[in-house]
Amino acid sequence: MDKIPSDCPYPGCFFCVMKEGNPSKRRTSILKFFRDLPAQDDDGQVLPVSGLWNTAMAHPNDPEFINLGIFECVTALIWKGLKNRLWLSHDQNIYIPYYAAHIIGSYSMNMEEFAERAVHAGVIPPLVELLRGRLTWVEQRVAVRALGHLATYSSTFPAVASHGEVLELAIQLASSSLEIVYSHFYQFVDRRISYHCDLLTRGMGGVEMESRKAEEWASQLQCWSLQLINCFAFKPEFLFDICRPEFLVKLPAMWGGLVNENSPAGIGLLRTICQHKLGRGPVANCPAVIDALCNIVRSSDDWQYMAIDCLLWLLEDQSTSNKVIDKAAPALTDLAEISVLGDHKRLGDTIVNVLQERCQAQGTARNYISSRTKEQIDELLSSRQRIKWEKNMPKEDLQIKQAAALVVKLEGNSLFSSGDISGAASKYSEALALCPMKSKKERLVLYSNRAQCYLLLQQPLAAISDATRALCLHNPPNRHAKSLWRRAQAYDMLGLVKESLLDAILFINECSQSNDPDLSLRHNKVPDYAERLVKKQMHAAWLFREAAIKHGGIPTEDGSGDVYGPEADDSEWETASGSDVENGGQEADDNEENDDMDMYDKSTTKGIILIFG
Repeated sequence: MDKIPSDCPYPGCFFCVMKEGNPSKRRTSILKFFRDLPAQDDDGQVLPVSGLWNTAMAHPNDPEFINLGIFECVTALIWKGLKNRLWLSHDQNIYIPYYAAHIIGSYSMNMEEFAERAVHAGVIPPLVELLRGRLTWVEQRVAVRALGHLATYSSTFPAVASHGEVLELAIQLASSSLEIVYSHFYQFVDRRISYHCDLLTRGMGGVEMESRKAEEWASQLQCWSLQLINCFAFKPEFLFDICRPEFLVKLPAMWGGLVNENSPAGIGLLRTICQHKLGRGPVANCPAVIDALCNIVRSSDDWQYMAIDCLLWLLEDQSTSNKVIDKAAPALTDLAEISVLGDHKRLGDTIVNVLQERCQAQGTARNYISSRTKEQIDELLSSRQRIKWEKNMPKEDLQIKQAAALVVKLEGNSLFSSGDISGAASKYSEALALCPMKSKKERLVLYSNRAQCYLLLQQPLAAISDATRALCLHNPPNRHAKSLWRRAQAYDMLGLVKESLLDAILFINECSQSNDPDLSLRHNKVPDYAERLVKKQMHAAWLFREAAIKHGGIPTEDGSGDVYGPEADDSEWETASGSDVENGGQEADDNEENDDMDMYDKSTTKGIILIFG
């Protein structure tokens, strides 16, 4: 270890202390530094505090600084910033409360013992003051992160909950965080606070990077607020305050965005709420929430399983099943043939069993099931019975059925090529009735082809249903490129931006890995039609869209408001360009290895890009 430089101009310099070779002296010096720092008014205090933040981020499980009083030190620094505005405005001290709160969050995120030490050191009251907005949204972001980690542990949650305003503040922040960041930072470039810009970019970026990072931080502010609320949602006594209709209805739209895609966000909180009977009632009474859950279960979102859990729990609860079954059953029946989704094994069987139990329930509950829902469930149960029958059929008979299904499918392809879309859809339905249930690859193609027909017939709901069924039959689930594209377009027809965007992005990802010459990216270039849809939906799903609408958008050259951000493209969403079309016609591919629609076509219906065979 290096010795302390004799020429260091700062007695007790933290960085010199860290170089002390004698462990005992080093420990004593660090202890003294933590004790003395909050009382000092020297310039340059931000340097050691930012260094401590870097250490906490890099080594959050190291107990050395915890044992030497770092929590007491940063708690005092936050209080000093809150109470002494003169000191806060001096030198670069404005950064210190931010780093101090971040240190608390980093050291408490993994170790319950550290969280207990933090609470004992008194970190919660100053964090709550930051959460209230006593400084700015930047400090709110790190405060809610730290409080969220402290609330995670059973031993420290009561200390967080004892501050009664924490839950209400978190709910308000989750609801308004995007608007706060937009109106206080993003909207007016010339009014951005300099230390916010420095923290966002670490002094290494311009306006464009500041704006991108602001979107990321705004999403984190919202998602970390939801994480804090989620800790309260596990306790039934707090569900009444959380389950207000005006808040519940906002949760499905709180999804983290593409900049924070790993957060379960709003759907994660809904899942926690639906685990308890006291939460399921309010959720079932919000039709918009049930509609959103049904859309999510038919998506390729990483949190699809969470929406499935919500609907299954609502159906299993006799007090809520009647309110949701007519919406939930159609969505769940589309997933009945999915086998594994994440950690969920035999998920399709679970769905079938729950729906069967609900359909067989006696008394008044059964009277609330509509005839259409009953028909769909009966059809699902019949398909399960068909699996059992086919297991006992001679192999030759199954081969005959499969051959007959192929003949009918080819008839459907021919009808499609001749422009008889309705007739083609009927033939694909006939082929599905013939095709053995175990022939998953063939049935996947039939569902996907019929989904294409429904798109052209302007029946997006039916197209989404069939594309979802095809995706469930694929191995792995949700990765069949052509079905993803068809469902992306169907969602676009319904104005379901997020769902369309996610499917379009997954379609591009699958194309990049595909051996299919019709899908593989030519020269590693994203197809024009897919790029246009992604751009369109990214503009429509822009994180600050609602805030921008409310606050006048971003001025454009003609003086109008552009609510989609500075890079918005107002060009009309079009069909495939001429380069996307091989020969302008529609052909069927009889190759059994790729027995799907394979041509890009723009001549049938404006706005629908065909991948047909």
